[in-house]
Amino acid sequence: MSRQLETVIVGGGQAGLAVGYHLAQLGRSFLILDENERTGDSWRTRWDSLRLFTPAYLNALPGLRFPGPQHRPSTKDEMADYLEAYATRFDLPVHRGLRIDSVTRRTDRFVVSSGQDRFEAGNVVLATGGYQTAFVPDFAGELDTGILQLHSSDYRRPSQLLDGDVLVVGAANSGAEIALEASATHRTWLSGRHPGSEPTRPGTVVDQLFTPPFWFFISRVASVTNPIGRRLRPKMLNETLPLGRVKPEDLDAAGVVRLPRTIAVKDGAPAMEDGRVVDVANVLWCTGYRPAFDWVHLDAFDGAGQPLHDRGVVATQPGLYVIGLFFLATLASSLVGGVGRDAEYIARHIAARDAGLRHDQPASAQSG
Repeated sequence: MSRQLETVIVGGGQAGLAVGYHLAQLGRSFLILDENERTGDSWRTRWDSLRLFTPAYLNALPGLRFPGPQHRPSTKDEMADYLEAYATRFDLPVHRGLRIDSVTRRTDRFVVSSGQDRFEAGNVVLATGGYQTAFVPDFAGELDTGILQLHSSDYRRPSQLLDGDVLVVGAANSGAEIALEASATHRTWLSGRHPGSEPTRPGTVVDQLFTPPFWFFISRVASVTNPIGRRLRPKMLNETLPLGRVKPEDLDAAGVVRLPRTIAVKDGAPAMEDGRVVDVANVLWCTGYRPAFDWVHLDAFDGAGQPLHDRGVVATQPGLYVIGLFFLATLASSLVGGVGRDAEYIARHIAARDAGLRHDQPASAQSG
C-alpha cells in the first residue's frame, strides 16, 4: 500500500503529538506513525516507581492542561495516560503499531517504508527522540552467565532481581533512583562518577520557589537563539545532568556502596577502574541510550550519526526535521514541557515551506 501525504511524523510520543497539534492549528494535513500499540506506551514500559522530575504544570503539551495537583511530580503512568488523552482530545491522526524500516528520498518526495506499507510525503519529522537504543558496554557479554543482567529499559521492580548483591552501573538519575529502590531488599553497589545534585528537592517549598526561574533559564535563556545558549550547548551535550531527586546522603543512609566506574570483567565478575572486583548476582545497566537513525538513509548526519540541524531543520535535506533531542534548541528541548516551542517552530517552518512550494509551482500545476 502506498499513500501520498503532505507530512509524515515518525514517532507518536510527546514530540510527535506536539508537532501534530501545531500542524493541525495551521490547517496542515499530516499523519503520525507510531510503533507502539497504544499512545503513551513508551512511558508505561518504564520502571514502576518512575516519576518525572518536573511538576505537573510543566508537563503539559500545548493546548491541554496536565490534570491533577500542579506542583506534584507526575508518575510515568499519569504521563502515558495524558498523552493518550491528548491524542484523543485533538483527534490527531495516529497510525499505531507500525515500525518504520527506512526513510529514503525519491526526487522531491520522501518515502517512509514499513513492511509492505509506503508513505510518500513532502515533509518528514523524525520525532523518535534521542533515547532509541539501550546502550550496554561490549564487555557485558563476558560476565558470568549466572549473573542476571538488565538494562534500565527492562527493569520494572526489585522483585525481578535474583537473591544476592546488586551492582548498578551508571550513577546518573536513573542509576541513583534504581539503586536506592533496590537497596531496600538487596545489598547494592552504585558504580560511576557522581554528577552532582540539584540544590532543591522536587515538591518542597524551596523547590517551588526555585523552579520558575530555573525553568525560564533552561527554556528561554539557554537557547541557541542567543550567545549564552550557543556557548552552553557544546558543553552540555557532553555533560551528565545533576541528580534531581536522590541526594548522596539518601544513598548513604540506605547503605548503597559507591564505586568508581565499571570498565571491564575479570574472571566473570565486574571490575572497577581502581582494580576492585565485586561478586554480585545482578547487574543493572543504567548506561543510557544512543540515538539510532540508521534506518534513515539520507545525507543528514555527522560522523557520529547525529542529525545535522538548526533548531530541528535539516538544511541538507529540505523537508526533513528532527525533534525531541537533547538541547535541540534549548536546554528544555527534550523535556515534555519544553518540546512545545520546538514543535511550533517546526510546524511553522513546514507551513511556510509548503506555501513557498505552491507559490513556485506553475499555475497549471496549482490548479491540478
